Amino acid sequence: MFCYQCEQTAKGEGCTKIGVCGKQSDVAALQDLLVHALKGLALVAVEGRKVGVVDREVNAFTAEALFSTLTNVNFDPARFHSFIARAVSLREALKAKVKSAGGKTESAEEAASFVPASTPEGLVAQGEKVGLKSDAGADPDVQSLEHTLLFGIKGIAAYTDHARILGHEDDAVYAFLHEALAATLNKSLGLDDFLGLVLKCGGINLRAMELLDAANTGTYGHPVPTPVPLGHRKGHAILVSGHDLKDLETLLRQTEGKDIGVYTHGEMLPTHGYPGLKKYPHFYGHYGTAWQNQQSEFSRFPGAILMTTNCIQRPQAAYTGNIFTSGMVGWPNVPHIADRDFTPVIRKALELPGFQEDLNGKTVTVGFGRNTVMSVADKVIEAVKNKDIRHFFLVAGCDGAKPGRNYYTEFVEKVPRDCVVLTLACGKFRFFDKDLGSILGLPRLMDVGQCNDAYSAIQIAIALSKAFGVSVNELPLSLVLSWYEQKAVAILLTLLHLGIRNIRLGPSLPAFTSPNVLNVLVKNFDIKPITTPDEDLKAILG
Repeated sequence: MFCYQCEQTAKGEGCTKIGVCGKQSDVAALQDLLVHALKGLALVAVEGRKVGVVDREVNAFTAEALFSTLTNVNFDPARFHSFIARAVSLREALKAKVKSAGGKTESAEEAASFVPASTPEGLVAQGEKVGLKSDAGADPDVQSLEHTLLFGIKGIAAYTDHARILGHEDDAVYAFLHEALAATLNKSLGLDDFLGLVLKCGGINLRAMELLDAANTGTYGHPVPTPVPLGHRKGHAILVSGHDLKDLETLLRQTEGKDIGVYTHGEMLPTHGYPGLKKYPHFYGHYGTAWQNQQSEFSRFPGAILMTTNCIQRPQAAYTGNIFTSGMVGWPNVPHIADRDFTPVIRKALELPGFQEDLNGKTVTVGFGRNTVMSVADKVIEAVKNKDIRHFFLVAGCDGAKPGRNYYTEFVEKVPRDCVVLTLACGKFRFFDKDLGSILGLPRLMDVGQCNDAYSAIQIAIALSKAFGVSVNELPLSLVLSWYEQKAVAILLTLLHLGIRNIRLGPSLPAFTSPNVLNVLVKNFDIKPITTPDEDLKAILG
């Protein structure tokens, strides 16, 4: 196997025997084979659009299947067997439609006619031949951008799938997923071609995030500031981790009146700010962080646990018999809820003892999405003009278990008291419960939401730039980002698409970025690796 799509890849170079995330080599091969099959499907989809053939099932499946290959999403070989078979079945059905419409269906690319092996071992062997490093003669810089594009569209696929579940789609997004997949098979494309596609990927991801934002806020309302208890109530309990709001809402409806408290974990914390979710009285509080103590948190939880999307490292080691998965998540030997009927989860919660007593812990406040922040924009602008607020920091991104992420805790702790920190995504669990006080009645630490809410943070920056009459790059705003997986790659490409400069990125730079590509990013966008909190604060604030 060879995988280097996440920040924690072995030795900062690539995982070759087993993934740092716990991914086994057979699963890695099956994921590579699925991507190969999707490239073949994409070739046909691209030709189909030329003659007016657009297949919604193909569109949805492409996003779904790409999503399944993200870091820490699906570790179940059996799920990939069915994904690969379906990719080929859809490809052949689409060929027939395109041919009937007068389109081209023949291709010299093996991916367009690939036939899956009939055994699990055969599929793994096929996957080992089409991995990321299968083209030994590839130009390293072209390959670097090609892989950046591939990982970027994996992030887009995740946002697109979440939005589709809530009824929001745009064929332009699906068209680009197919365009990008097909482009990775085109050996005539060079450095400039892939650089253009990478930046276009950022623009398409902005649209995907806009769709997801509209889906979430249109369904559940705009988040509002909401205090969330970090304690718990006596009684049965279910812990929900991940990102999927539809799964959470469905579970809340199915647990009404059953004497079960529903708690969030990790990226589900911001969901307490949505009016359509916070209305449930048994939706109580938050339990645990995101990564640092995750496995021990799960092993201690006295109820059932539902994992809705990628949020756990080494799932097999964490499985305690009370964990269920839903949506795109899949692990061997862990029960999967495929139809949102959470009866097995509820039954397990009622079997388990739950919390034996109340625990009144501290609270944290969520719900500082763009509507909330911009409702006090006049106050913010006045505070900046009066020098009551000197600077804004967006300290955002992914969490992870690898050492070095304490940088973000220290950075936030050392931000001067006349500065405001905006945060989003699971990286905030390094500092989410810090009491930074307030400025003029405004909290100095504002939780914008999940990584899925990056669109909201971008809109805040754009709105402030318009209010001040300057570009985003001229605002008293600095982006200090942590990355881990492919949604973070897609978001970074969106920021580059928007021309945002001077981004500090860590804990380490992507292994898939070649030295020459990195030089281009530094030259054109002034991307910087993080150093130390003291040095970076001094460089930013002077």
